[in-house]
Formats: sequence, C-alpha cells, structure tokens
Amino acid sequence: MIEQSILTQAGVNQLIAAFDLIPDILFWVKDTDSRIVHANQQFVEHQGYKALEQILYKTDFDFSPPHLAFQYVNDDKRVMEGYIVTDRLELNQTSSGDLAWFSTSKHVLLDENGKALGTYGVTRHLEKTSKALSHVRAIEAPVEFIRTNYHRHICIEELADVAHLSVSALERRFKKHLAKTPNQFINEVRLENARKLLVETRLPVSQVAYQCGFSEPSYFSKQFRRLFGDIPSQLRKKLASVD
Repeated sequence: MIEQSILTQAGVNQLIAAFDLIPDILFWVKDTDSRIVHANQQFVEHQGYKALEQILYKTDFDFSPPHLAFQYVNDDKRVMEGYIVTDRLELNQTSSGDLAWFSTSKHVLLDENGKALGTYGVTRHLEKTSKALSHVRAIEAPVEFIRTNYHRHICIEELADVAHLSVSALERRFKKHLAKTPNQFINEVRLENARKLLVETRLPVSQVAYQCGFSEPSYFSKQFRRLFGDIPSQLRKKLASVD
C-alpha cells in the first residue's frame, strides 16, 4: 500500500524525530539491559545533558535517585514480560529536582519474530496541559495528605474531610483520576517510601515496615512483592549485587 511504502522510505529515525516537536513529551527507547539507545531532546535535557550522545547506553541509575532508578528498571523488566503501563499518573522529579505530576506509558519493543528487543515509552509533564491538570487538582488535597501522613493510620472518613467530599464522592474521584481506590493509593505510597528506605538505609525490613505504616512485616512483604515483583530481602540482594 502507498501508506506502507511512505513509512518504509521515511525510515524510523525520521518518524521518531516527531517527538522533538512536542515540548512537554519525554520519549525514550531502551535495550533489554535498560540502557538508553535513543531519546528525544526533551528527555536529554530533562536529565541535565545537551546532546543524545552524552546519555547513550546509560541507565536510570546514572540519572535518578536509587529508589526511583529501581522503580524504572523494574518497570522495564515487567514490560518486557508483558505488563503494559498506560497513562499512569505519578509524581516524579523534574529536571530542577522538584516533584511534579507526570503521565507515563511504556511498551515492549519486539523484533519480527516477537522477541523482546527492549522497551520504549513516553512521559508527559502535566503542568503544561490544562485538561490534565484539572484531573490532578480534583485529587490534589487528599493525595498530598496521604503523602505526608502515610506512616500513620489514615481512615477514609478523615481523607474525605480533607477533600471536603463524602466518602463515596472521594472514592469515585480516585477511581476516575487514578484508577484505584484511596486505600490502594495509600498502600502504594507506603510501599514506595518503604522501597526508598530499603535502598537508601540499612534498617531491618521489619523496622522499614513499621516506619511506613505497616503493622505486620509479613503483610508488608506480601504487598511489596505484589507491587514490585520481589520481597524486600530480594531487593536488598539485588542492591548488593549492583554495588
């Protein structure tokens, strides 16, 4: 077909160069070892560099704090195993080091025989998109409350009061804008902070669990594996092998 002929003649490089035309999009391609093999200029500058050549074959451990790097690399592995990340709303660091809302999508990159070659993805900084920001603002107060108070018990009624909503309205907003319940989000925030402590400190796993709001270490380990694919002790072993 004519369309296929045009795409074949244009080549991949010209097509992916289109991502440089979108100012709020970070685009990247990684190999099976999570090394950068291509990225748009916005991604390069977001990492603090000027040219693509400066970041080629680097990994997230060269750019990000260890606990975030583990998250990104673990995502890559899960994506190559068939897990798809689509328009996931998350708080990540900007190039200036501040926290901001991003929407991220990732997919496996396959060859003609269906073998994984790596991953590719896009991240959109939502501050530049008014429609997306309206979604963020709809849950901003309860999300911030959770991120500040995750280490203690948070009841849904308390969270609803913070948001000036009924419990049912709060749950609807979380489902609509984050595709999860308030309790699921609380759990994920606790687990994210637990992973940070596991990576950046030598605290015993049980102490990490208690500090992040889990009363039972066994339940903490089960939830940790469900979200990240490893139990806390396995993460510690992987960290030791990287060191």
